[in-house]
Amino acid sequence: MKNWWEKRDPSGWIDLAGESIVRPQDLPARLSADTLRRDAVAAVFPMKVNPYVLSLIQSAEDPIGLQFIPHPAELEDTGRSSDPLAEERQSPAPQVIHRYPHRVVLLVSNQCAVHCRFCMRKRRMADPGQVSHALIERGIAYIRGNASITEVILSGGDPLMLGDDQLLSILQDLRGIPQVRLLRMHTRVPAVCPRRITESLARRMSAFHPLYINIHFNHPLELTPAAMTACHRLADAGIPLGSQTVLLKGINDDARVLCQLMEKLLFNRIRPYYIHQVDRVPGTAHFQVPIQKSLQLMNGLRGKLSGLAMPHLMIDLPGGGGKVALTPEVVVARQKDHWLVRNWEGKIYTYPCG
Repeated sequence: MKNWWEKRDPSGWIDLAGESIVRPQDLPARLSADTLRRDAVAAVFPMKVNPYVLSLIQSAEDPIGLQFIPHPAELEDTGRSSDPLAEERQSPAPQVIHRYPHRVVLLVSNQCAVHCRFCMRKRRMADPGQVSHALIERGIAYIRGNASITEVILSGGDPLMLGDDQLLSILQDLRGIPQVRLLRMHTRVPAVCPRRITESLARRMSAFHPLYINIHFNHPLELTPAAMTACHRLADAGIPLGSQTVLLKGINDDARVLCQLMEKLLFNRIRPYYIHQVDRVPGTAHFQVPIQKSLQLMNGLRGKLSGLAMPHLMIDLPGGGGKVALTPEVVVARQKDHWLVRNWEGKIYTYPCG
């Protein structure tokens, strides 16, 4: 019998993933500049660009190309830790990251539809295989045996790179654990391989409510008609959608671009959730936006966006310290019986103490 990833799917998403470009020298002519240096990067940090994403890239230096095509700058900071968030140290069972008391991440896949050049798990890119059923079962057994775990996040790789039956089997196993009340899924598939989201898959996943899906979008250009159709299918099935965005220098570190992205997400029933500082893994220094600028960008969004479209700016602390929300300083000082508070325009107002 063929493995699930070898079975043909009517939507064609498996074929699409299998036709990915993995060598810079195979890129079309419009993207072929500096091939030798890009090949050197891909030898260290593997490349994967599927035909759908390739169709969105007009230039290696455009907002989509910069996210997926190897860049020589990636080899300028290879001395960083490959696991700065200490995920491996906080893994008490196979495929499990247990950082917070009541919540775990279950890594159900090693594969993604594309390779993002800024991936926090770049260390896993070279693993071509899928996670074995036995390892996933051991992870689920750990969750089942820990009464404090009430929330499970499916991640990877990308959980939607699993076949329908395998993914739904995992969801069913988790839903059968009495203490697990909330399921989440983190994915980039609707943005980079939208045909994967079939009406059948959306309908079948709706049986596992409450199931929340956070989708990784970084730029308005990613919200194509195909991507929006994929998201609408999930939303129509009653699955609440959120977004996670990585703040990337030269791609989306601009208040106008972020406003467009957050509004477009909200108008398509995707609630903006997090904007992340890029994690400090090897090969990502050229993407990093200084925190001071990030705070200024967030302040620039306030007053321009609906409160429903306003995300949280997050950093993930090195060494396994977890996520922390960063906010512009709005409380300026206390003066006797009132506070001085700065609004979104930068104006100072008084607010009574008490």
